[in-house]
Amino acid sequence: MYTDQITPRINFTQLLLYERPKAAAWITGNAAHPTLSGLVKFYQTNYGGVLVEAEIFGLPNIDTQGSSNFYAFHIHEFGDCSGDFQKAGGHYNPQGSMHPDHAGDLPPLLGNQGYAWASFYDKRFTINEIIGKSVIIHENRDDFTSQPSGDPGPMIGCGEIRRTL
Repeated sequence: MYTDQITPRINFTQLLLYERPKAAAWITGNAAHPTLSGLVKFYQTNYGGVLVEAEIFGLPNIDTQGSSNFYAFHIHEFGDCSGDFQKAGGHYNPQGSMHPDHAGDLPPLLGNQGYAWASFYDKRFTINEIIGKSVIIHENRDDFTSQPSGDPGPMIGCGEIRRTL
């Protein structure tokens, strides 16, 4: 029966429940979004890719009862989250790909009344490659078309990706 088969999902669930991430980014909001916060964790998998888990609080739709909004979610070139986050640079894009095929283009976050949780598997980068870069949350959804970055609006949250102990 299919329920007894070991699939990547079973292994991913085990990682999330019992293993420490190999890297993490503490997200903080900008001056206009001081309550935005969260944690993005990066786990090494046995499948040659990275399992990413994000839990974010205080997204802009927090005060709208029953609301759901999408927020663009990217890895940016630099880990400098000072000021308005502009020093984080552009999307992490080691292959010079068109948007949305940059290694730093991540699935959007779905914020439900200010809270988002997401987990996904990605083989476009390794943990070692993203240490010292940043995770950025944008005010709007990514349109997955506009060049060079999907027209996601202002950066509202940022966290430097650091190796965990």
